[in-house]
Amino acid sequence: MARVILGVGAGIAAYKACELLRRLREAGHRVRVIPTPDALRFVGAPTWEALSGEPVTTDVWTGVDEVPHVRLGQSADLIVVAPATADLLARAAAGMAQDLLTSTLLTARCPVIFAPAMHTEMWEHPATRANVATLRARGATVIDPAVGRLTGKDSGPGRLPEPAALFEIAEQTLSSLTDHPVSLATRRLLISAGGTREELDPVRFLGNWSTGRQGYAFARAASARGAEVTVVAANVDLPEPAGVKVIRVVSARDMHAAMLAEAPAADIIVMTAAVADYRPVTRSESKIKKDDGPLALVELTENPDILAGLSARRAADGPASQVIVGFAAETDLDLPAAKAKLARKGCDFLVVNQVGKGLGFGTGDNEALVLAADGSSTPIPRRSKDALAHGVLDMAITRIN
Repeated sequence: MARVILGVGAGIAAYKACELLRRLREAGHRVRVIPTPDALRFVGAPTWEALSGEPVTTDVWTGVDEVPHVRLGQSADLIVVAPATADLLARAAAGMAQDLLTSTLLTARCPVIFAPAMHTEMWEHPATRANVATLRARGATVIDPAVGRLTGKDSGPGRLPEPAALFEIAEQTLSSLTDHPVSLATRRLLISAGGTREELDPVRFLGNWSTGRQGYAFARAASARGAEVTVVAANVDLPEPAGVKVIRVVSARDMHAAMLAEAPAADIIVMTAAVADYRPVTRSESKIKKDDGPLALVELTENPDILAGLSARRAADGPASQVIVGFAAETDLDLPAAKAKLARKGCDFLVVNQVGKGLGFGTGDNEALVLAADGSSTPIPRRSKDALAHGVLDMAITRIN
């Protein structure tokens, strides 16, 4: 059972925090809710006390004999602030301590997750962006808000992520404290996910069975450990991980361009996507009919090798400390061929994972053999894709350090 503090800012999205609180309590955690004074205008103290089973106060004078503004932060395993308003982010970045929540944030030595919620103009304002950058530089996780309907008729970035997504991030973070304690705060990760499609005509394409589950597992794991995460997703039909920037692509050439554009800013690149090796030389503008001849006669040409291209770009213009992780899906492990592929691609690690027999594409579990450029190899027994992601990230962190 973890000791979690749920900070609640004065935003209309405060009602969503009630569902987050319920999920945390059902998971067995002890949760103390600390709202700002104005947050009680949206959801009252009796609601928070009834749902949490803990007292609720907003000032540092209640129970002063227990010095709550110091004790609460020192004893917490995790702090989640949802919603985090523009004002609350500004006060946290400035180190202000005018109420119990901001005082607790100053004394906390545990992971802190901010889930912003505000109007789009407020989120995009340079002052807010500077405050977010400051908090991230100090090691806090600031989740990018969701895009959607806001108050009134407004719509855009600024919506609080759904409670289920926030709960998942909190659980991942708490799990990381025990099993994977090394933080990724201040680090940037670039991840490819899904399977590319190469169009034959407006109806058909060459593709594969990749669903993007492993790539999204890496995104969740890295985000839970404090990283700033970008995912280049090819034809993925999964809920987007909360707080993660997602760039949608279709073909191998689309992914190649997106990955090369984002790569210079990344500390760690994880290439989980299944990329089509070939594409049709020409795409028919209309559906190919049977009378046109067998599809087997379609002429193919080779797609760019994205993983090798990323390694070549790093060798040419850095950063030298960047770590690149590749994936190789195989139905049968050929160790000499896998080692040769690692050398050919020029990456730091090659995660060789089996597909078929209930593993790989579309499943919740995976197992792999991780080959490293230094000649070592590490088997990862069958486990959840999230657990495998954490294990590979541990290796990448060791390499980057």
